[in-house]
Amino acid sequence: MILVGRLLWLFCSLTFIFISTCTYAKDIKDSCTTCKQITDNFSKEFERTKKQNFGGGNTAWEERALSKYETSEIRLVEIVENLCESSSFDCNHMVEEHEEHFETWWFKRQTEHPDLYKWFCIDTIKVCCPKGTFGPDCNGCIGGSERPCHGNGMCDGDGTRGGNGRCSCNHGYKGEFCLDCIDGYFDELRNDTFSLCSECHASCKTCTGITNEDCEECKTGWEEDDDGRCLDVNECSVDPSPCQTDEYCLNTDGSFSCKACDKVCSSCTDAGPEKCQSCATGYQDTEGTCTDVNECEQADVVCTEENQECVNNNGSYACICSQGYEEQEGVCVKLPPSGAGLSDDSWFSWLMPYLTSGHNQEIIEEEANTETRPEEHEDL
Repeated sequence: MILVGRLLWLFCSLTFIFISTCTYAKDIKDSCTTCKQITDNFSKEFERTKKQNFGGGNTAWEERALSKYETSEIRLVEIVENLCESSSFDCNHMVEEHEEHFETWWFKRQTEHPDLYKWFCIDTIKVCCPKGTFGPDCNGCIGGSERPCHGNGMCDGDGTRGGNGRCSCNHGYKGEFCLDCIDGYFDELRNDTFSLCSECHASCKTCTGITNEDCEECKTGWEEDDDGRCLDVNECSVDPSPCQTDEYCLNTDGSFSCKACDKVCSSCTDAGPEKCQSCATGYQDTEGTCTDVNECEQADVVCTEENQECVNNNGSYACICSQGYEEQEGVCVKLPPSGAGLSDDSWFSWLMPYLTSGHNQEIIEEEANTETRPEEHEDL
């Protein structure tokens, strides 16, 4: 039990160290990015304020009394205040933490060290490294600082105090030094410090040159002929077809695709109604082309209900009520003649709601009021 507990403790400790290391490396890289952004913004603000002055109206007197605006503390403050977005905590924190360094550079180091990024980020607060180097001591990347990863990849931590210097190769390259070619590429030029990988012909998995005759191995979907060339396999020529019944096969280089037949076809060899092998329901073969069947003109009546008419559609038909009839509960019922009067029963049904409404009550109340005021009639 004690042994299990110790192993668990060891595992947790190693996990904590790993996570802490990864977090630290990320923070180091982020700090360099933040510092680079700050110095870039400093340069922009420096240019923006280049032609400004104290703004008091008497520039000559102000510069005699307060020194030149160009090198003044007022200009520095204005620049520093605009280095960061208000929402950027990391940026504002770095500026506040190292504000005295900006003053030192502005008044004492600017002439000797005009590159603020190098002086501040690399040499002073040491969160960045020169391009082509990485890590706490700014060691050179694989392949050298001039051409990290031999120009064929990215060095992990390049330009920062983090990273491990390992190469992430560009597409087409592989290996620790990014000098080897991946499958589908070949060495067009190669020496101990330089490699140029070029893409093989589309038919080659591996190759020694650019044509389909230079393939060492064909890709899937290609096959080698008697002359050693990789040629496309026509998957659509096999029987049965690799596609569904209502699809046709379209061959492509190294592969194929299945496309839907025209809606008039139940099976086909290509696109269009003239390429049908058999017609879909509701269509018939007319001189090699599938055309609509007019069910309404067939000898056998298709709309058998009383007072119905047949309407033909593409591939189908519909049964509708004849003119003067409307469908009610699945039956075509004759409509009343236009302008016909209401029956007694219909008139009574229409009148009943009116008789029982509030309007009727108002009439009754009015009559009652009239009966209680006979003197008004006498005056008339």
